[in-house]
Amino acid sequence: MSRRQEWKQDMQREVDLLVIGGGITGAGIALDAQARGIDTALVEMQDFAAGTSSRSTKLVHGGLRYLKQLEVQLVAEVGRERAIVYENGPHVTKPEWMLLPIVKGGTYGKWASSIGLTVYDRLAGVKKSERRQMLNKDETLRKEPLLRKEGLKGSGYYVEYRTDDARLTLEVMKKAVELGAKAFNYMKVTELLYENGKVVGVKVRDQISGEEHVWRAKKVVNATGPWVDELREMDGSKHGKTLHWTKGVHIVVDGSRFPLRQAVYFDTPDGRMVFAIPRDGKAYIGTTDTDYREDLTHPRVTETDRDYLLQAVNGMFPEVKLTQEDVETFWAGIRPLIHEEGKSPSEISRKDEIFHSKTGLITIAGGKLTGYRKMAEKVVNLVAKELHQETGRNFAACQTHRIPISGGEVGGASQFASFVTDKIKQGIKLGYTEQQAEWLTRLYGANVERVYQWATEDGKAAAERYAIPLDLYSSLMYGLEHEMVLTPVDYLLRRTGAMLFDIAWVQRWKDGVIEVMANYGAWDEQARKRWERELEQEINYVTEVVSDKASNNGVIRKK
Repeated sequence: MSRRQEWKQDMQREVDLLVIGGGITGAGIALDAQARGIDTALVEMQDFAAGTSSRSTKLVHGGLRYLKQLEVQLVAEVGRERAIVYENGPHVTKPEWMLLPIVKGGTYGKWASSIGLTVYDRLAGVKKSERRQMLNKDETLRKEPLLRKEGLKGSGYYVEYRTDDARLTLEVMKKAVELGAKAFNYMKVTELLYENGKVVGVKVRDQISGEEHVWRAKKVVNATGPWVDELREMDGSKHGKTLHWTKGVHIVVDGSRFPLRQAVYFDTPDGRMVFAIPRDGKAYIGTTDTDYREDLTHPRVTETDRDYLLQAVNGMFPEVKLTQEDVETFWAGIRPLIHEEGKSPSEISRKDEIFHSKTGLITIAGGKLTGYRKMAEKVVNLVAKELHQETGRNFAACQTHRIPISGGEVGGASQFASFVTDKIKQGIKLGYTEQQAEWLTRLYGANVERVYQWATEDGKAAAERYAIPLDLYSSLMYGLEHEMVLTPVDYLLRRTGAMLFDIAWVQRWKDGVIEVMANYGAWDEQARKRWERELEQEINYVTEVVSDKASNNGVIRKK
């Protein structure tokens, strides 16, 4: 409620560091910088994590396929990083055992798989209990009976880590704010400001109210993902290496049609690799990797994207026989890769790189979700060095490897299961069902205590008045008061993931969500129509494909 007053007040003073971009990279930079004593602010033109950081495969993975490309250092780094991400936020990250089928004529043979996974374990520093196992055909089919029998020789069995990418981003951002950083969504940078040829701040426009303001900063970092070249162009420093956008698509199918027991990483006929992952009664399949040159804000899923994934899954799981009618939802995300001449989308490195312009603008490009913390460390090392040279102030070294993210303060990953059990018992006593208490605890981790604060007589009466369940009311009120939820899409898509993984739940409760938000935010009729329209449009984006010829601007076709 106080967002407008806060940003007006905060922009009165110069900060040490202004980060442009509220995805996982920007959030990581804000946390690292603020933890070192660098006065930090962050602005994001959409909602936090609205771009690539809510549209990934939702894995904090060790990058097995990069071993095939001989990117040994990348495998080692992201393998170590995923263990840190898990330890610091076990409520948003969990181990996921993965089958790697060994199929006659496939990408990975028996020996290559065995040796590759062993090397992977060593490079990634995988703990003993999670090291790879090699399974024969019968053992493999016991793990996942739906796999294709013909040509199946066995499998590798290894651990990846599954996450909710949007919530991971948000919890990192919230921890930065807890430490004193300022972060605002829906604040678009419209101009970079200069003095003596050096960038000294930005002009921003509030996308909600249309108001404009200036924010001054000693250092400005461009962490805008797919939009980094746009900012570099604004800065006059877009030369040399540039971005190469590729699109990745995922589809979601109900577990009744694809009762997947086990996450599987498998070959496609064209030599790529695709994931099929069970999640909360659904299975999701992805991803594609194609060149992209269209709208960055609303990348669309085409008929070809969808059909490619259906063909891939039907090839590896022939008994399932999925059709386009079985696809409930889908999403498309843009990878901001650093262009490499002559390489196909799948061959381009996922490495990150820092560009430092003559004006002082620092840009971080490329990289992966898993490596966000190390990317942030590199950027903040540079910022700290320059601030020391210019002001004489000393800053601590990176500490984020041992800082639990917001909600992660549960006594470490090994204690999370017992934490969940305790909080479910507490939730039941407050009036939630066991299922509701578990959902809230797993979603919010240690912050569930704050969510439970709405389980009062007043809260229960309000939930009844709006005709929504108590857990939904509590979650939404927490989002409004502690997670800067400004629109129904913020809550239904990025704070809960429901729009991707439970569209029926969204359709059932969306009117109640809108009612709560309209009353809480004192929306007038114009605002209400604006956010209702945006919600319907976003539901269309995740449930309707476009024809390939029309692509982003064209004919919508039902799934």
